[in-house]
Amino acid sequence: MSPQPEPVPSPTTPPSLTEVETHGVDRIPDADRTATPLDLFRLAFGGANTFSTCVLGAFPILFGLSFWQGLAATLLGVVVGALILCPMAVFGPVNGTNNAVSSSAHLGVHGRVVGSFLSLLTAIAFFSISVWSSGDALVGGAHRLFGLERSTPSYVIAYALFAGLVLAVCVYGFRFMLFVNKVAVTSATALFLVGAIAFAGDFDPSYAGVFTDSADAATRSLFWPSFIGAALIVLSNPVSFGAFLGDWSRYIPASTPRRRVIGAAFLSQIATLLPFVFGLATASIIATKAPEYVDPAAPDFVGGLLAISPGWFFLPVCLLALIGGMSTGTTALYGTGLDFSSVFPRLSRVQATLLVGASSIAFIFVGRFGLDIVRSISTFATVIVTCTTPWMVVMMLGFHTRRGWYDPDALQVFNRRQRGGRYWFAHGWNWRGMTAWWVSALLGVLFTNIPGQFVGPLGDLANGVDISLPLALVVAAVLFLTLLRLFPEPRAVYGPEGARLARTVDTPVLPITGPDAPQNDAPLSDPPTTLRA
Repeated sequence: MSPQPEPVPSPTTPPSLTEVETHGVDRIPDADRTATPLDLFRLAFGGANTFSTCVLGAFPILFGLSFWQGLAATLLGVVVGALILCPMAVFGPVNGTNNAVSSSAHLGVHGRVVGSFLSLLTAIAFFSISVWSSGDALVGGAHRLFGLERSTPSYVIAYALFAGLVLAVCVYGFRFMLFVNKVAVTSATALFLVGAIAFAGDFDPSYAGVFTDSADAATRSLFWPSFIGAALIVLSNPVSFGAFLGDWSRYIPASTPRRRVIGAAFLSQIATLLPFVFGLATASIIATKAPEYVDPAAPDFVGGLLAISPGWFFLPVCLLALIGGMSTGTTALYGTGLDFSSVFPRLSRVQATLLVGASSIAFIFVGRFGLDIVRSISTFATVIVTCTTPWMVVMMLGFHTRRGWYDPDALQVFNRRQRGGRYWFAHGWNWRGMTAWWVSALLGVLFTNIPGQFVGPLGDLANGVDISLPLALVVAAVLFLTLLRLFPEPRAVYGPEGARLARTVDTPVLPITGPDAPQNDAPLSDPPTTLRA
């Protein structure tokens, strides 16, 4: 009797952790989509459940708010940021690719590079915050535990350790990153709860800040600018994930109910109240016991935290720094490397990840030891988020007007170096979406007012209150919808059910031409079933 052939592995069997991911921004085959909304929650929460989020959580105290005022600003920033962010999760399951590629439908085949550029800047900013804050905590904890000298070589080794580990995880890809974040979510949460015990005896929720009844009129007049500025810095954290959610949700099956995907993204940011409140509470203790560390001119949250920590908490601080640095760094760097493999098609996902990673690491070292811009990076991150939010508005309104219908082949035209298709518009640019984005982003930057850090040319027109983000949101929404009404898009981009809140025009769509293009001029086939309501 002849031997039986070896069974063929099921196509739905997930690859092993140590298998390097081969998928780039090409549409993920249905058989390989084995992720769940819970996995999305773990990645989005794990990427923010870190030491760098604690640093952002300290800003309300640095701006002079009391603990309760700071808590209100934190709640406002987290909830509003989560509401802005969560709809961005649906593009991945619908199109099986990342959000920058999906933006081709609304900014044009070439206009999608806007999303790639924004994701690169966001990744560098938050990767840098992660490495710097975690490296400083690791060196400081080792100094208190083992007497390690806090010298330049010590910091170089710490930063290199974090950056190297993060880059290795990103090279392996999605599955390995998911595994790291599964571990990080549980362990970092446990360490934050241990930290609550460590500082419970010193915490006083009655910390009053500088905006007290006895403060002079000039000081009291700065309350609302400080409150809004603190809320916007907190809000920058959830919104910063907008360009990256599709990197992870593209592995979720298209048939997954939409409300579960959106809910996972929303809850992942609500859960970040844990590190935010930890940073807020410990900053109020630092302001009382070691105020020199919360000087707005030269804040040092990590140094202040180590100064007030009990000796037994130094090791948990080191562990939290290591775990948190890995989690935030991987979620920031992975997507940018993924996307640049499509911007530069000669590079594989691994090669693009190595290139972006090396460039980011160079920025980290030059920025820390050469230019000394560590204290300015939070301002940079906030400005980048101000530019990213209008892009997200265009994407979300575009999804609504298109009724969630997309042509996955036409989305890949840029990546395949082709021309034409439903999203070619005017030479690869959809000037409607592009105009709505750049006008609102520019206005947002002009009206930015971050107390003591950055004030745009028009930042004082609202009595010192930072109205940059609300203004950018409203202008982007109104301008984009107005342009869609005044200058209709081709009927073909809206699919079988037609447009919502927009007019259309029956203009011909150029056929896709170039490598592996269809061999006829007929419209491309309809996309797979989108997410269920």
